[in-house]
Amino acid sequence: MKQSIEKSAAKCQREERMTSEYIIKTQNVSKKFKKTYAVKDLSLSVRRNTVYGLLGPNGAGKSTLLKMITGIIRPTSGEIQFCGHPWKRKDLSVIGSLIESPPLYENLTAFENLKVRAALMGIGKNRCYEVLQKMDLADAENKKTSEFSLGMKQRLGIALALLNDPQLLILDEPTNGLDPFGIEELRKMIRTFTESGISVIVSSHILSEVQQVADDIGIIYNGSLLYEDKIDANEDLEQLFMDIIRKERAS
Repeated sequence: MKQSIEKSAAKCQREERMTSEYIIKTQNVSKKFKKTYAVKDLSLSVRRNTVYGLLGPNGAGKSTLLKMITGIIRPTSGEIQFCGHPWKRKDLSVIGSLIESPPLYENLTAFENLKVRAALMGIGKNRCYEVLQKMDLADAENKKTSEFSLGMKQRLGIALALLNDPQLLILDEPTNGLDPFGIEELRKMIRTFTESGISVIVSSHILSEVQQVADDIGIIYNGSLLYEDKIDANEDLEQLFMDIIRKERAS
């Protein structure tokens, strides 16, 4: 399994050099539940080695989009491209994600949680120690997760997502429930990921947090992408967001 991950990663890197600067692109992707579209004709582009902030109010379609990118649900129509090729299930070997609550066994320690996941993925236990260190949880490796704070659980959830040494990391509302100190710690950690070659998608409805961590943003509303661009440090993101949403509501 480890060899297949390494081969997939190497192939991805070759394809990236041969194609474009984007690690993932969606082209007119839609997801319909019965008669309602949760996502409709959505096209976005995530640059390699950047943090992409996916902004939108609750119920805008952010989680549905991320679940399609991670293969949890299938698009009704459209295409997702990863590393320049149509998304395939084997691409999950180089994609890590934390969507909704961290999938933890609360009766197990932090290290045991990681070891269980690593065994399923064919990854050695040394990698468990590495991600604990990376997420500043080395001192808590033998502590049961039932005793963890919410911030520690979030960090352990991200550690689980990092086990396969992903090229793309997807975090859905990662600051939910965190206190200001936990948010600041997580923000710093996210910025270190791009330095080690990981592209990150962060979904959030908290504009200030995205502005402090993201390189690019996309604004989604009612399942449609209304805006996508690099972040301008001199621009009032809250005003931009409200103007775009108001214009859409009025149309």
